[in-house]
Amino acid sequence: MIYFDFAATTPLDSEAAEVFVQASTEYFGNSSSLHDIGGQSLDLLENCREELANLLGINKKGLYFTSGGSEGNFLAIEALLSAPKKAGKHIIAGMAEHSSIHGVLNRLEGYSITYLPLTASGLIDVKELERAITSETVLVIVQHVNSEIGTIQPITEIARICREHDIHFHSDFVQSFGKVDLKKITPLVSSFSFSAHKIYGPKGIGGVYVDPAISWKAFFPGGSHESGFRPGTVNVPAIASMTAAAQKLNVQLVQNHYQFLELRTILLESLDPIKEYVHVYQADTGSQLPSIIGLRVSGIEGQWIMLECNRYGFAISTGSACQIGMQTPAKVTVALGLSPQEAKEFIRISFGKTTKREDVVKLGETIVDIVKEFKR
Repeated sequence: MIYFDFAATTPLDSEAAEVFVQASTEYFGNSSSLHDIGGQSLDLLENCREELANLLGINKKGLYFTSGGSEGNFLAIEALLSAPKKAGKHIIAGMAEHSSIHGVLNRLEGYSITYLPLTASGLIDVKELERAITSETVLVIVQHVNSEIGTIQPITEIARICREHDIHFHSDFVQSFGKVDLKKITPLVSSFSFSAHKIYGPKGIGGVYVDPAISWKAFFPGGSHESGFRPGTVNVPAIASMTAAAQKLNVQLVQNHYQFLELRTILLESLDPIKEYVHVYQADTGSQLPSIIGLRVSGIEGQWIMLECNRYGFAISTGSACQIGMQTPAKVTVALGLSPQEAKEFIRISFGKTTKREDVVKLGETIVDIVKEFKR
């Protein structure tokens, strides 16, 4: 089986795995314990916090470790709403946000929420965002990179608008962490979330940054871990493993970017024989993560193509793995204005650092054969 679903999750890096095992056996103490073994674990935890803060260009005082991106989104939004810059009960969010964002917003009581669609290029229209702002708007939520089509949202421009209107800004960085240099935009947002298992780290660990200037109130009162941000014993071995994976990817950012650009070109060119049926959803190169390709083939359900690819030994997907079990269309297809039938045709192909050129060619040829056989 050849894997083309790296946007869903990645294999654990071998060096990160070694760090996990070493930390689990040598730094197993509870980092909140007052004895020396707990102190050793605390030292490792704080070293990781400082290293990740340096990689991200943030103040380590605002960095908190969580169980992953979904929990991070939840806690970040609750933290910002506990300390708004002004009175109000209006939130603006992207229609194509991750399901964890929609889950938080759906449970809020007393708030009105405006959902913004995407343009044909898969981007938020900042003018439409600005028009949606009212005197009651206290929070804007826009993910940095869309997990289904890989478009990169104009975070700098959105952050400027939020500052001008005294609005908190949360961004989901799960798909951009470890793939894009984030240092220029991390100081611009009120909070962001990230996850380890998208960057060859372990599952079940991630983090949140909340601007230390924000006096948030804990969603779970009485917790003693992570400065009260969340309850539960801190998973130091997983944090150390995530840090090792992040350090490794950080030095490969430019190399990986150009590798994925080449692979993207190869795949799209290989689909040329069926180009009249293929619709790729993407932005210009500067606003596109090259490792994620979201497309549909007219007249063929994406699930059928996915299953046929699986039969031929290729693992692709029909969208976010967090949504598949719900049997609902990927939120990006709704945000793009696709019809229910067009939404069912959507598939996602995503590359990783182990993806080989020849495998991309084989995948493209296989999809062409599948479509030609279906259309015959």
